[in-house]
Amino acid sequence: MEMPVHGFQTVDSLDFRRGMSRLGAAVNIVTTKAADGPYGFTASAVCSVSDTPAMLLACLNRTSSCFPAFEKAQYFGVNTLSSGHEALSNLFGGKTAMAERFAGGQWREGCSGSPLLADALVHFECELVQSLDLGTHRVLFGRVIGLATGDCEDALFYVARRYATLSTREA
Repeated sequence: MEMPVHGFQTVDSLDFRRGMSRLGAAVNIVTTKAADGPYGFTASAVCSVSDTPAMLLACLNRTSSCFPAFEKAQYFGVNTLSSGHEALSNLFGGKTAMAERFAGGQWREGCSGSPLLADALVHFECELVQSLDLGTHRVLFGRVIGLATGDCEDALFYVARRYATLSTREA
């Protein structure tokens, strides 16, 4: 992708990462099932795209060990974590083997085969409708084909390089 020519400098990547660390976001585990088993990674780059049709996006670094599985995936799950899931987030955010990642937590298979976290704050099951490579990442656009909410009402957030919780209870 060619970038537009203009007189502005782009910001330094380290400065950008420092700035983005102040942008709090919900913590998610994005999952899929490949022929050789389940794959998943921790992501905070997840957001709504549209409500008609219901659609969301998730971003995946193309150097990730999960990338080949997601590159071939037709379906994926987005599992939004609740308070108490910090260890699970760290497990899926590191270099841990896939089998060990899925040994943590209680997982079930969705209608598409994507692994869904039983006690997630909410999980979305998605059909991939488009993907786009930009910079270091692939953006996955998914049409939501199913969702379920959990009993916990405290969302897990990541901000300033640490976890925080936020209640989703209505006042």
